[in-house]
Formats: sequence, C-alpha cells, structure tokens
Amino acid sequence: MRPNGPSCLIDALRSLRISHSPIRPSIIPYTSIASRQVQCPQNVRFFSATASMAGNWLEPSLNRKKKMMKGRARVATGGSTKGTTVVWGDYGLRMIDHHRRISAQHLKIAEDTIKQRLRGQKYRLYKRVCCNVGVFISGNEMRMGKGKGSFDHWAARVAVNQIVLELRGMIHEQVVRDAFRLAGNKLPGQWEFVKKGAPPIVGITRLDGITLEDLKRPRQKVPGESLEPIPPSDSETQRTPLDLP
Repeated sequence: MRPNGPSCLIDALRSLRISHSPIRPSIIPYTSIASRQVQCPQNVRFFSATASMAGNWLEPSLNRKKKMMKGRARVATGGSTKGTTVVWGDYGLRMIDHHRRISAQHLKIAEDTIKQRLRGQKYRLYKRVCCNVGVFISGNEMRMGKGKGSFDHWAARVAVNQIVLELRGMIHEQVVRDAFRLAGNKLPGQWEFVKKGAPPIVGITRLDGITLEDLKRPRQKVPGESLEPIPPSDSETQRTPLDLP
C-alpha cells in the first residue's frame, strides 16, 4: 500500500534531533558595508574621472546629421595655463605658432608615425585632444546658399601652446624626440618637444622666472633718474651727409 504523504513528512520531522553543541564564536567580526572604508591612494591623479563613452578620440559617437558651427579655438585671456604642461606622461608635443583646427586624418597619421618609429618599445601614448567638431562642406562650383553642405570629416580645435600628445615609457629621450619630430612634420603648424616639469604658458608668455601675479599687475612707470642716455656709436659720428660732395 502506498504510504500517505503527510504521514511520511511528520515521521521525518520527528526523527530530526537538535544537538546541544556550544555556538562557535565568529572568527571574522561582522562589519556592515556602510562602515567599511575603502582606502584610496592620496595625492594621486587618476587618468580620467569621467565615464567612458562610445567611440574614440578620432571619431566620437555624435550624430553626423546635426549641423555644427565652425567656432574658434579657446584663447586663454584670463590667465589660464590649462593644457600647456605635461600631466600624465614624461614627454609631450606642443603647438607653438597659432591656434587652428586639425582634422582627424592628420592626427591619425601622426599617431601611426610615432607607433612606427617606436615599434617594439614599451611605452604608452596619451591623447590630450578629441575630434568632436564636425566639418561640413559643399561641392565645388556651388552657388551661394542651398544649405550648409554634407558631413566631410571630424576635426579638433587646438589652441596655441596646447599639448596634443604625451608619451611615457622606458625609452631614451633622444628616441622620443625623433619620434615627435617625425609626427610634427606630418601635422600642420610648428611644434616643439617639451618635458615634464616645463614652465606653463599664459597666451604667448612663458612663466619662466615670472609668476602669474606679476603678469596681472599694471605696468609700472620707470623713474627718469634711473634712465641713462645711449651714447652715439662711432659709425654715426663719422658718417658724412649725403648732400656734400
């Protein structure tokens, strides 16, 4: 005869016995999650504090159909030195002549040039700019009007004296200089090689031996007693007028 289900369950519960054994003390003390403190390194600047976005530094995840204005590069008129010094790497490539708009194709060629020159070396390349400006052009021999045109390529606005690329690794300085020299030849404009710890630049003034507070001070008048007249040179005293024979 098939046993009844509830009666079997009752017999199984009766067979259970609770042993009177002492409770073991907890080896690891219980701490709530709220009371736990994560120890973070102090005086350390992380590489990026923003959330990761889709796309890369040459082609962002923006809508190409949305028209963008040409705009102008940032001009530090208030005494800002942002972007003029090496932050993450040991060496950097800085533009020194004039602000301009650099296309993503030029930046890609410069990156490939550095990778080809430093092939087999241990290094890391940091990009300080992002091509987030869309360039729209119309065809040749088009009449005025008829819209802004279609999307052509991505570009980045680079201000004067701004660091574009940084590099850090176990590489000799002369090798990095040569790699950045080749990359600068591929980019439009004039570029210079800078090292970490170089003085920042405000506009076109290098803060080498001068502080930002000195630049903000008004011009001081020089007393006339401290000025001395410049004596005439020998060539000016011996020169004869042109109207004499």
